[in-house]
Amino acid sequence: MNQNEERPHYLDALLRQHLHAALPDLEPAAIALLRSHLSWVEVAGGQPLMTQGEPGDAMYLLVSGRLRTYIRQDDGSQRVVREISRGQVVGEMSLYTDEPRSATLVAIRDSVLVRLGKAEFLALLSLSAQASIALTRQIIQRLQTEGARSVLDRPVTMGVIPISDGVDQADFVRRLAPHLAQHGRTAVIDAATLDAELGEPGITGRPFTDIDANRRIAVRLDEIEAAHDFVLLLSDATATPWTTRCTRHCDELLLLADPEAPPVLHAIESECLVARPPRTDATEVLVLLHPADRPSPKGTAAWLARRPLADHAHIRPTLDRDMARLARLQSRTAVGLVLAGGGARGLAHLGVHRALKERGIEIDVVGGTSIGSIMATFVASDRDEESVLRIARWSMMSRPTGDYNWLPLMSLIKGRRLAGIVKEAIQRTLGHAADIEDFWKGFYCIATNYSRACEVVLRAGPLKRAIMASVAIPGALPPVLVDGELLCDGGTFNNFPVDVMRQWRGVGRVIGVDLSGREPGRLDADKVPGTWDLLRDSLRPRARRRYRFPSLVNYLVNVTLLYSTSRQRQSRALTQLYFNPPLPRVGMLDWHRFDEIVRQGYEHAVGVLDGKDSP
Repeated sequence: MNQNEERPHYLDALLRQHLHAALPDLEPAAIALLRSHLSWVEVAGGQPLMTQGEPGDAMYLLVSGRLRTYIRQDDGSQRVVREISRGQVVGEMSLYTDEPRSATLVAIRDSVLVRLGKAEFLALLSLSAQASIALTRQIIQRLQTEGARSVLDRPVTMGVIPISDGVDQADFVRRLAPHLAQHGRTAVIDAATLDAELGEPGITGRPFTDIDANRRIAVRLDEIEAAHDFVLLLSDATATPWTTRCTRHCDELLLLADPEAPPVLHAIESECLVARPPRTDATEVLVLLHPADRPSPKGTAAWLARRPLADHAHIRPTLDRDMARLARLQSRTAVGLVLAGGGARGLAHLGVHRALKERGIEIDVVGGTSIGSIMATFVASDRDEESVLRIARWSMMSRPTGDYNWLPLMSLIKGRRLAGIVKEAIQRTLGHAADIEDFWKGFYCIATNYSRACEVVLRAGPLKRAIMASVAIPGALPPVLVDGELLCDGGTFNNFPVDVMRQWRGVGRVIGVDLSGREPGRLDADKVPGTWDLLRDSLRPRARRRYRFPSLVNYLVNVTLLYSTSRQRQSRALTQLYFNPPLPRVGMLDWHRFDEIVRQGYEHAVGVLDGKDSP
């Protein structure tokens, strides 16, 4: 770590901007103190800024670059908590508490910060109530999210790296940049552009031993980053010094690949990525480029198995909607759709999705539980609405739960018919026995691990197996055996998995379709009728029945959902747009009412979107 008192004038302007954002409305005396005592600090990628357990001696403001926060667990392992982007303050908590550092912060790329020593920090607090309030608020917000999964901020500088020979990198960036520009100021930089800006052809190709060239390149890249919200750095097609610089100066790397090529490591990966210093790894996102007429991706798992990826995306570059989806993911403004479980009531999901599409609301990631997971496959497949309705109608009208067990030792329903229908529906929708990773859009579904008594988020592996696990209602359908453990319906733990969507990389807005009842149901009876009374009553026309007790299947299903139902209010609070279609008297197994239920979902969604219905 190098402390450098002299930095370019543009950094002073950038510092003023970040100070105003991090510590607004500072008093003149506080501003004067900061100007007198702040010092510049440079941290190379891979180096720690501070280490968990050491005494706190300063507060820092990140001006350029990126840091990653790690917390050491009781078993000695390191957990990634969050990433720190420019303009954020770090290190102040231990100055307040006089306790050792609570986390380790490492530069994941070359970074520039300003430092305020402990004595000056305490003087700042005594001078400025505004500074004290702003810093306290930040500490509280950080503590509230400390137990959550890793929080990744929006990337600023993104490297565009080809890992298949022949990939048209320039065309990809030419198509992506306009969509990214809709979310912020965007710059596209390659080696030739930077050479021209520095007035010295070939400077970006100089070896790293050229210290002067390294400094000039880094300063200019800092200037470009400071003036833009997004910077796309185009590497060379081979492992050159410029390509290495791109991998070291970026927050995220978009690895462009041809899915028809062998999924082996490219020379750029071997020479520029694998050999990077520990903990300097910018987030890697695999972008598989497909022709526009490809029905569905295939064989994605082989690409993912060879790389330490944070995510992947299937993109047809000539389709604007695909490039717009990638831009939303990279700008952290993607839209996630969450579909709840609820038996045949889940057919309403199709109607809600139709209404969203009519309003031009594009879905980028979709997830669900039980019937919600089945409906999510249709959304993630990116098929046209007519095809989806045709395949869904065939699937549900085939009575998927009609093969009852006459000797129900494990489940009331055998599940063989459902398994066959799911297999055929996947074939009709995607054209092959797909994995979860083979969807055009991001997809997940929820199951319950009976063996370990916990929730499971399924994001990879055979799609059919995942669907069968997510819909395996305990007592109604047989569980699924995976690696010696039993998986069953995810509704037991999380029937409306909005919290999972909230943690998905790139998702900034969540739409939820809940299927839980709006009010608790009360029964007008003094006691539960006997078996023969219920049987006789079930033979009467629906309008003349005396009893409104749930059937055995409905009772079993609803009991498994009680814990998830108790989380409904919390889940709803995590959505920006919430739907809860009223589906009176729609039973869990009313598959024959397909068109009616889809229509009810559509009409409810139209009412909510038009402001005529209160969800």
